[in-house]
Amino acid sequence: MAHSSRYKLAFKRRKEGKTDYKARLKLIGQNKYRFVVRISNKHIIAQVVTIEQGGDKTLVAVNSKELEKMGWKAGGKNLSAAYLTGFLCGKRALKKDITEATMDIGLKTSLKGSKIYAVLKGAVDAGLDIPHDESVIPAEERLNGEHIAQYGEALSDSEVKEKFSKYTEKGLEPSKLPQHFTEIKEKIEEELS
Repeated sequence: MAHSSRYKLAFKRRKEGKTDYKARLKLIGQNKYRFVVRISNKHIIAQVVTIEQGGDKTLVAVNSKELEKMGWKAGGKNLSAAYLTGFLCGKRALKKDITEATMDIGLKTSLKGSKIYAVLKGAVDAGLDIPHDESVIPAEERLNGEHIAQYGEALSDSEVKEKFSKYTEKGLEPSKLPQHFTEIKEKIEEELS
């Protein structure tokens, strides 16, 4: 008589730590668009995805690198860039008549005030209806970079050049980040309205 093992082999993506199938099934069961946020080492990616028989289909995708083409000078992975990435994705989704979605953060840990929620706030401000708790959203002064401006003003010129070398190379003073943020947000609004 043959004996079989009771051990059940996990799905490949589960073993690699890429997919939480229990959470994915809940999202699929809602039958809504998913607002997917992923953070890489240098950029932030926001997508609106739908589920189809053959696999997921991306309807709208925005990478924070696209902000540079619009004139953004302050890097692609800070809170301000995260907000603007979500705002741009939300505006593009509305152009395709997508008005509501469900947040999908994948295996990323949910932390109050994190970049993931800055992207969410940007999409919500653009007009997307995404259910969320307001307590997880970062403060407004952090989203527009006021905390960086205040820190930059407290530093000497040599410290600014040392700590904000990437900003100054591109011609942006850290103290002017909130104005720069507002300019880019208005530019996105003009182009996609």
